[in-house]
Amino acid sequence: MAVQHACTSCQLVASGYLRPAAPPPGQACRGPEHTAPLLLGAGFSGSGNTGPAGFPGLEPHLQAFETSLRTPAGQQATLYLHTSPEFACKKLLVAGEPRLFALARVFRNAERSELHHPEFTLLEWYRAHDTYERLMHDCEELLRAVASALGRTTMEHDGRQVDVFQPWDYLSVPEAFHRYAGIDLLATAPDPLAPNAALLASAARQQGIRTAEDDDWQAVFTRILLEKVEPHLGHAAPTILYDYPVSQAALSRPKPSDPRLAERFELYVAGVELANAFGELTDAAEQRRRFEADCAEKERIYGERYPIDEDFLAALDYGMPEAAGIALGVDRLVMLATGAGRIEEVLWAPVHADEGLQR
Repeated sequence: MAVQHACTSCQLVASGYLRPAAPPPGQACRGPEHTAPLLLGAGFSGSGNTGPAGFPGLEPHLQAFETSLRTPAGQQATLYLHTSPEFACKKLLVAGEPRLFALARVFRNAERSELHHPEFTLLEWYRAHDTYERLMHDCEELLRAVASALGRTTMEHDGRQVDVFQPWDYLSVPEAFHRYAGIDLLATAPDPLAPNAALLASAARQQGIRTAEDDDWQAVFTRILLEKVEPHLGHAAPTILYDYPVSQAALSRPKPSDPRLAERFELYVAGVELANAFGELTDAAEQRRRFEADCAEKERIYGERYPIDEDFLAALDYGMPEAAGIALGVDRLVMLATGAGRIEEVLWAPVHADEGLQR
C-alpha cells in the first residue's frame, strides 16, 4: 500500500494560498457563499470542478477518457472526462471575471509514470489584463509559501533538494538549446509556423541524438528537450523555461517583440516539470487554425479526432481580454513538498497499473 504523505490540497490550504474569503463588511458569514476560496490574496474567484464535457483538450498526444451519456428516452451522446478546466475558465474571463482559479480533478488516458497518473489534480489560475511575467512571480510566491508552511526552505525529488528561496533561474528555450544541446533552434525554423524538420534533425544527429526518417520538427524538438535540456533544469534552483518557438505555442499568443516565439513558460523544480503557463491567445481565427492542425495531426498519428469546442471559439470571437493563465500539478507539488518518489504516494486511492486490464 502506498504511503500517504498529504491530501493534494492541504499543503495549499496550510500555506494560505487557498483560504476562505471574509464576508462583506457589516455582514455575518451565512455559509458557502461567503467562504469562496481565494488564490494569492483577495480578488480571485473560485471556479467549481466540471463534469463530463463534449470537448476535451486537442493537443495531438493527449488522450481523453471517453464516456456515453444516455437519456431516459434512450438517446446517447459521446462525452469526455475533463482533461483540464481551461476552456471553462476562459469562458468566464470572457464573461467578465477578472481573476479566477480552479482546483480540479482531471483525467488523461495513456499516461503512466512516476509523475503521471490517469486521475490527478490541477490548480489553474487566470489573470485578465495581466502578463505571463506576473505568473512567474506568482509561482515564486506559491512555492515559497508552501515551503514556509512546512517549516523548510527546500523541495525535493529523487534525492535532489532545491532551495526555493534562492534566486530562480530564468532561461529562454533558444538559450537552453544553445547551452545544453549546442543547437541554434531558431535557425531551423526559417518559417516559424512551418519549421524545417530536416534542418533540426541534422543538428540533432550532430549532437548524437537519434532521429527517424519520418520524424517531424516537433518530434525532434521534443527528443532534444527530453535528452539534452530537461536533465539540467531545476537542480541548482527552480527554473523558468520561457519563450517557446511559436510552432509550439499551444494556446499561447505570439510574442509581440519577436513573433518567432510564443509567450509560454514551464516551471521545473528538482527535475520535475511542475507548471505550464501562457500569455493567452485571444485571436479566434488563429486558435481555430491551430485546433484544426492539431486535430489533423492526432488523426494522422492515432487515427482519431476529437470535436472542437465551438462555444469556446465563439467566446474568443466575442472578445476575451488580454490575459495570462497557468496550470500547476498539485500532486507533483505535494511530491516535491514531501519528498515522495512516485505520484501514487500522494494519492488516496491510486489506480493500480494492472487494474481491470484485459489479458
